[in-house]
Amino acid sequence: MDERKNFAAPCGLYCGACSIMVAHSENNQKLKEKLTKVYGVAVDDIKCEGCLSDSPFFFCRVCSIKTCTREKKIEGCFQCNDFPCKLVNEFPFPAAVEVMRRSVPAWKELGTARWMEEEEKRYTCPHCGGRL
Repeated sequence: MDERKNFAAPCGLYCGACSIMVAHSENNQKLKEKLTKVYGVAVDDIKCEGCLSDSPFFFCRVCSIKTCTREKKIEGCFQCNDFPCKLVNEFPFPAAVEVMRRSVPAWKELGTARWMEEEEKRYTCPHCGGRL
């Protein structure tokens, strides 16, 4: 699955659709400036190469869900019998919680490779092939 494996955040969010990831990979200064207001960080801190990479975004480095999956020695929430748990339900971005609740069961059903393919399709424009 190459370097995209770093895009499979343990919580079920797909990093390829993350605004931090997009701003960093496309060096989109306008988007970076907008995101500084959302996350309260400097423009230079708007960078990420995926949740599981050696260079995740600041908040992803300290994510309690990511820590939990590491402690349980599992790949992601899709392998956890406690999903959705308090960590998911109290995640600070309600839209992300909705995505996790949709995505994690799909990941469990499809397996990682197929789930990644489906998430990539979900966040790609079918007409132009651009990121959504």
